[in-house]
Amino acid sequence: MSDHEWSRVPVGLDARRWVTRRDCKTVLVVVHTVTSGQRLLDTARLVESDLRIQVVFTMAPDVFSNGVAQFIGGLGAVALPWLQATQQKFDLAVAASLGAVHEIHAPLIVMPHGAGFNKLVPARDGSAGEDRVPYGLDAQRLMRDGAVLPAAIVLPHEAELGRLGRTCPQALPVAEVVGDSSYDRLIASLPHRGSYRRALKVGPNQKLVVVTSTWGPQSLFGRHSGLLPRLLAELPRKEFRVVALFHPNVWFGHGIWQVRTWLAECLRGGLSLVPPEADWRAVLAAADWVIGDHGSASLYGAATGKPVMLAGFPHADVDPASALARLAAVAPRVSRRGSLRDQLDRAAGEMRPGRYRAVTEQITSAPGRFDRNMRRLIYRLLDLRQPETVPVTVPVPVPHLAT
Repeated sequence: MSDHEWSRVPVGLDARRWVTRRDCKTVLVVVHTVTSGQRLLDTARLVESDLRIQVVFTMAPDVFSNGVAQFIGGLGAVALPWLQATQQKFDLAVAASLGAVHEIHAPLIVMPHGAGFNKLVPARDGSAGEDRVPYGLDAQRLMRDGAVLPAAIVLPHEAELGRLGRTCPQALPVAEVVGDSSYDRLIASLPHRGSYRRALKVGPNQKLVVVTSTWGPQSLFGRHSGLLPRLLAELPRKEFRVVALFHPNVWFGHGIWQVRTWLAECLRGGLSLVPPEADWRAVLAAADWVIGDHGSASLYGAATGKPVMLAGFPHADVDPASALARLAAVAPRVSRRGSLRDQLDRAAGEMRPGRYRAVTEQITSAPGRFDRNMRRLIYRLLDLRQPETVPVTVPVPVPHLAT
């Protein structure tokens, strides 16, 4: 929908003439990227079955907005043009990124779109490199005209309060330690590992190696693209299955066709590729090894209890106080030398129960509590009484492979 084709229903000056259910509270889901949209769905479903609430979506401006319109369209949700969304009042808005959110007229909940606040970004005033701040916790993005923008800042861990106090102390009064939805759903999904493996076509006698890459020039795919053909060449196909799991920004930054074209030889050599719309948490739950980089998927991989190996790690881009930096201190590195099979076996042999406990305990200080805490926050800001039902963290759906 273009900015010239405004929706007249279910919101608008004369929407009451056309809607079936009147006087609903309206919640605006602000989707900047496919990644943030996937994270926001865990929150949007917390108001399902409530006939008092109408949820609508909008695509916010972002450099990685490719794919967002198709993502929202695939939900069958009402999609408002951005211009209309900024000219309309809502009872609540939810976002997992900070771009242009000052244009929204609603009490705003902001939440991280990954595992906490790991990556450092340059200060907008062009300060020196040592003044880089973790994205999502910095005053320059959380404040405008001397005021804190969000009505609530969702944090996954109590420790984030201290970090926020150092980077934007003005925002502490609206900070809410809620937990981590992806962590909770990943843990709830682990008992369904067998069905996920079957969906990924992992044989009963095969081991699954998941290679995950975030986006950007310092990512695994940006710097170590030779790892995939090397794994395929060295690992016998009867014993191993290799699945690539790329951040949606890789897909939508370069184009789905281009990514598949770049990997065409690997696909012919036995690589399986997870498309950007599939639920990545199911892939991690199915893994026997996770090979990653400084993306959130590596951190969530540690929560599965399986070995995590890192193929490069740009320490300068990661906050040393983050859980991701702690993972980098204990996870083995993939070496360009020596047998990859030997490296995988060594990582598995060194794996002990609780090896990543200190890492995973830093992901969330409210394990299993995201749904309850987040729903309480939503209904408080909507000034509605919560439903009497208890929200249940459900496993993620089975994944599918790119065709």
